[in-house]
Amino acid sequence: MDFTPSEEQSSIRDLARGIFEKEVTPERVKTIELREDWFDRELWATLAEAGLLGLAVPESQGGMGFGILEVCVLLEEIGRVVVPLPALPTLLLGAMPIARFGTEAQKSEWLGPVAAGDRVLTAALVDAGSADVAQPATRAVRDGDAWILDGTKRFVLAGGIADRVLVPARTSEGCGIFLVDPSAAGVTITAQRVTSNEPVYMLDLAGVRVSDEDLLGGDAAAGGTTASWLHDHALVGIAATQAGVCERALEMTSRYVSERVQFGVPIGSFQAVQHRSADAYMDVLAMRWVTWRAAWKLHTGEDASREAWVAKFWAAEAGSRVVNATQHLHGGIGADVDYPVHRYFLWSKTLELALGSAMQQLAELGQDMARTGPQEQT
Repeated sequence: MDFTPSEEQSSIRDLARGIFEKEVTPERVKTIELREDWFDRELWATLAEAGLLGLAVPESQGGMGFGILEVCVLLEEIGRVVVPLPALPTLLLGAMPIARFGTEAQKSEWLGPVAAGDRVLTAALVDAGSADVAQPATRAVRDGDAWILDGTKRFVLAGGIADRVLVPARTSEGCGIFLVDPSAAGVTITAQRVTSNEPVYMLDLAGVRVSDEDLLGGDAAAGGTTASWLHDHALVGIAATQAGVCERALEMTSRYVSERVQFGVPIGSFQAVQHRSADAYMDVLAMRWVTWRAAWKLHTGEDASREAWVAKFWAAEAGSRVVNATQHLHGGIGADVDYPVHRYFLWSKTLELALGSAMQQLAELGQDMARTGPQEQT
């Protein structure tokens, strides 16, 4: 396994970082965070013009035809600047499953507009009545040439600005994933604010009518497998974002401790500070390694559920250690909301808990190991 970025991946990273360094400032982020939709639409349009919103869109639909590795490169760069953008839900939870599992009509309707920055997508993976993403409690009942959906989904990213939400629901045949219009009759969306002030949404479905054309891939039986695929990709995308958040927070801290003078010398020369920084650096490296291993296995089409759980565990456990260290080493200024490092702490906490805390990932991993035994490492 070679973790050296390809030429294309390096170009994507350089392009995204160049845009963010030019466009994103702490003042701009602070302003966007105050918006009700928590969405920098101007920057979204800039990314579309640069082709970055088409990373997961096939070339036949006007995109670049890349996959999970390249999307994770972009997510890592977004984590470095903690700018409010619906990239993870739109590209990873929306465009990628439609590109892989959707009908030709669904691809034509949604993928081109995503690449152009004209559409926002997301998926509702957390079911209020079931902990198994592949066996949701939300129900879909056939009604002529349509379906009637009932159920509740929680923690839906970008639900208030999405044009469609991919909703897994149990059918008489198994499980299907439905492209639900959030403005449709019977849909109630309730915003809730998390630690970073990002709005996440509860989606209540009461007799929502969805046409056959909006059943992903026209398949009402195998959606459980697709939902598990989506869940693994979401965990890895969260881990990639967390890696960017922690890496940048540590860079800011390293600069600060080299400049902050106490007792006539930079505090970075103190052994305790060096040890704390070194531990955080090793955590960042470990986080990146397990994230890219999981992303690589997803890219090759292998079963990567265990690797996704490991990546999310490290994103939660090590991510918490890193940002706590950066806050501590900044002293009192770390708690100043006009100083940007606090924002990395808040983002990290949100990412730590998204789709399950560290202990939940260990529980999933342990249950899988007890059920299927050890696996050979490749």
